[in-house]
Amino acid sequence: MRDLEHAASGLEKLVTKSLRHAPASDAPVLAWPLACGSAVAERTIARDFADGVLRVEVPDAGWEKELLNLAPRYLAALNRYSGQKVERIEFIVRKP
Repeated sequence: MRDLEHAASGLEKLVTKSLRHAPASDAPVLAWPLACGSAVAERTIARDFADGVLRVEVPDAGWEKELLNLAPRYLAALNRYSGQKVERIEFIVRKP
């Protein structure tokens, strides 16, 4: 178990280091799947990051409402991974 925890910690450090070398406007976009997890990442698209706001496209209003509740958790993870100050996530409902 300890080996697995050590490996996970090492992997997180490697990913964080890589993201911090990405262009500032790209790092939060690239970090989105890590912050939200694979199930959410499969249904959403991080579009862009500017002025402290990450814009994420979601499938519908139900997803928007649910993700707004989870936004504080995602913000903490984005700021930990990307090295950029993400102040807010703006969820945009995908146009049909």
